Amino acid sequence: MDDKKVIVKLENITKNYGEGDILKPTNLEVYEGEFLTFLGPSGCGKTTTLRIIAGFETPTTGTVLLDGEDVTNLPPYKRNVNTVFQSYALFPHMNIYDNVAFGLVEKKVDKKTINEKVTKMLEMVQLGKMGLRKPSQLSGGQKQRVAIARALANDPKVLLLDEPLGALDMKLRKAMQLELKALQKELGITFIYVTHDQEEALTMSDRIVVMNKGVFEQVGTAREIYENPKTKFVADFIGESNIFEAGVVEDNNGIVQLVMENGHVSAFGDGFRKDEIVYVCVRPENVHISLVPADGFTLKGFVKDQVFVGSVMKTIVSLPNGEEVKVNMHPMARPIEKGTLVNIYWDLDKAVVMHTTEDNVYDLIEDSLLMGNPGGKTNEE
Repeated sequence: MDDKKVIVKLENITKNYGEGDILKPTNLEVYEGEFLTFLGPSGCGKTTTLRIIAGFETPTTGTVLLDGEDVTNLPPYKRNVNTVFQSYALFPHMNIYDNVAFGLVEKKVDKKTINEKVTKMLEMVQLGKMGLRKPSQLSGGQKQRVAIARALANDPKVLLLDEPLGALDMKLRKAMQLELKALQKELGITFIYVTHDQEEALTMSDRIVVMNKGVFEQVGTAREIYENPKTKFVADFIGESNIFEAGVVEDNNGIVQLVMENGHVSAFGDGFRKDEIVYVCVRPENVHISLVPADGFTLKGFVKDQVFVGSVMKTIVSLPNGEEVKVNMHPMARPIEKGTLVNIYWDLDKAVVMHTTEDNVYDLIEDSLLMGNPGGKTNEE
């Protein structure tokens, strides 16, 4: 998106409530027309970031730019943004038409323009025939559409959405995800979305900001974040992962030789030093098991369980130290008998090697488990 216009820019934003940093120094550029999502667990700072953009919160330090203008100290009503909340915030005494028209009436827009905009917005959210109904006569999904129509009627440069689908049941929530994404693409308006639901973020977003304890852990597309997590938190939070701790034996022309408590493994990587502690992340669908060893791998374990779940055969392999490896096999794969000793490996480009925050070295103990007998011996043999 380098050729896109920057519509929102956060420069060195922090937020402190006196009990510690809610947001640590934060920089971000949001592009015009993109769907950007703040994703993270409760308390990570995502809603605080959204409220700072909206003007409901003032940052402790830093600058908020909207379309190149410094709006850091401007109140919400002076910013060309609108916010949609999980609670809908509809006026119960007004009908749907008047709810959508409210902001335009407050701005003293002429009645003809109001009617044209409200009619257009209600048609766009598929509520064209419900203008005379009261909010109490609508379903949760319909109320959410009204809230979105009301926000869009004001022609905001940016629409901010704070967990807007959180109160809906799962089936309706999934349907609304697709509707929202289609609506955003049709309008071309920048959407900034907050959610703790990783599937929702992956489904809807052009880019995702993964947050943890007030820090932007990673910013990227859904594919980038899923396939190339930059930190252990991102790897663990997004989807299912096998995350191993390992020590670097050798970094040789982009292939990293690693030693774990249970054996040796390999992966593509660059910039790692000998004896450095690292994390190795491998998605379950990228782990392979076989009865014969693979080059560069001495990792072995016993099949603990296999469960057919329709799209995959979920397999759990128990390593000698009790650590478990999740493997998603093809649903038509031949089941493997529990207790079978198998070799674990992966394609080198399917594992992600990440630096840890620890500045120590791995103890390469040449015991029978790692060196003399890589597969290990257990009572099950």
